[in-house]
Amino acid sequence: MSLAERLDEDLREALRSRDERRKIALRMAKAAIHNAEVAARATLDDAGIVAVLSKQARQHQESIEEFRKGNRSDLVAKEEAELAFLKAYLPEPISQAEIEQAAREVIAVVGAIGPADKGKVMQALIPKLSGKADGRQINAVVTELLSSRSSR
Repeated sequence: MSLAERLDEDLREALRSRDERRKIALRMAKAAIHNAEVAARATLDDAGIVAVLSKQARQHQESIEEFRKGNRSDLVAKEEAELAFLKAYLPEPISQAEIEQAAREVIAVVGAIGPADKGKVMQALIPKLSGKADGRQINAVVTELLSSRSSR
């Protein structure tokens, strides 16, 4: 079963069980996927859907942080519930050590020797870790590894 079919089936189940929060979260996810498909002028595969859902999850996480700053616990709870529903469709995030290992492998393959080669490394590494790690986290690891290489 593809991810799109799984989302459709789960939405039908949420409608049958009258699970309002889950229904809203799934409808928002499907709308975001539809908008991405319209923008791409093509049907998204599972990897494309994961990318859209990852973006949605990041937006929910940022909203949670802002609502906490504003002492809006009611909205924090709503966003956390929607985020939990989205995370069920995302691959398990990888650890910092796994990101470093993947980055070291890519650095060796592309022959990167310093910070000037960061673009080549990121271009090869981002698709490899898409949906499994945050881009900012990948960027920080690559920057640290390449900085340490140039200081040797």
